[in-house]
Amino acid sequence: MADGYFITGQDVSRIEMLKGVHRKTMATTDEVMLCEFFLERDAVVPTHQHMNDQVGYVISGELEMTIGGVVQVCNAGDTYAIPGGVMHSARAIVDCLVIDAFSPPRNDYRTEAR
Repeated sequence: MADGYFITGQDVSRIEMLKGVHRKTMATTDEVMLCEFFLERDAVVPTHQHMNDQVGYVISGELEMTIGGVVQVCNAGDTYAIPGGVMHSARAIVDCLVIDAFSPPRNDYRTEAR
């Protein structure tokens, strides 16, 4: 972390984790992790689950989320919550910018964390 507590967007590289799905792992502590996701139009995050609780906030775009078999289109300003172990997926209807928090932090996303 720059100065121990503060991270700027320029401090973190964006990686393409899936075709059209880009992630920046921003801040993390022992208890929570914050990530920024940019999904290109028509990009898909396949159905999966993980033990981490996940909450998200759509900054811009339209994102079709499927959580526990329930489908909902999320627009800018909408949020969602995914308890650990629940199957979920996402599809970008248009380009989307999303912020997700994970608790506990995802070990597979720690490589970029500050």
